Amino acid sequence: MIIGKYNFDTDNKVYVMGILNVTPDSFSDGSKFNNIDSALKQTEKMVSEGAAIIDVGGESTRPGYTMISCEEEIERVCPVIERIVREFDVPVSIDTYKADVAKAAVESGAALINDIHGLKYDKNMAKVAADTDVAVCLMHNRKEAFDVNLPKDIYIEQVLADLRESIDIAHSAGIADDKIIVDPGVGFVKSLEQNLIITNNVDRLKELGYPVLLATSRKSMIGLTLDLPVDQREEGTIATSVIGVMKGASFVRVHDVEKNIRAINMTKAIIES
Repeated sequence: MIIGKYNFDTDNKVYVMGILNVTPDSFSDGSKFNNIDSALKQTEKMVSEGAAIIDVGGESTRPGYTMISCEEEIERVCPVIERIVREFDVPVSIDTYKADVAKAAVESGAALINDIHGLKYDKNMAKVAADTDVAVCLMHNRKEAFDVNLPKDIYIEQVLADLRESIDIAHSAGIADDKIIVDPGVGFVKSLEQNLIITNNVDRLKELGYPVLLATSRKSMIGLTLDLPVDQREEGTIATSVIGVMKGASFVRVHDVEKNIRAINMTKAIIES
């Protein structure tokens, strides 16, 4: 698929999306990169380590987060996006569910809209993506959490059904198939067990016919499983990246780029031997 001016061989390769939170309250790295100089330094580090996409987020979506205005979010992300596009040879993704923010970010140079609500929160988001001809990542999400007693097979089928709704919205707006990525939404409206199940069955998303992105970095699934705080979840994240490769994901979204890439490359070497 094409993201901006860059060609991604999603059938044969696995790419790392590096996370850049320009927020004061991210669950993982709040306030570390919320000025341009620190954001650019972190971008330089991730690009040098092999990140193929930089995903810029201006509003934390951690549990219990406080929503900010579009204006404030735009002020946070657009200057950073403009500088990254100007100074680095890498496509930028905007992590937002708000159409006005996405439009401003694309005008600043973003080539991918990473929407945690899969085009279902803001009715104008799909039109923005279609009109600007950028790629979209449709993450699984829903208004109400799943019943914790829902049988595994039914749960997985419902995740797929919810994602098909997002794909239908994309198609109705005129977003082309070769612009779509799907994400199982680990950490959103799912119990610990359901997060583990969908990670282990992320290959089922390939039934939808689109490249898959797995985003588990430092999330509560890892913390709860290993009983570890956010700053000690690197090994758990790497394990999920390995699972992603083995299950056919084309993208993994992580904070710690270098070590995840090493694990991905080793996994690919083994499974392709």
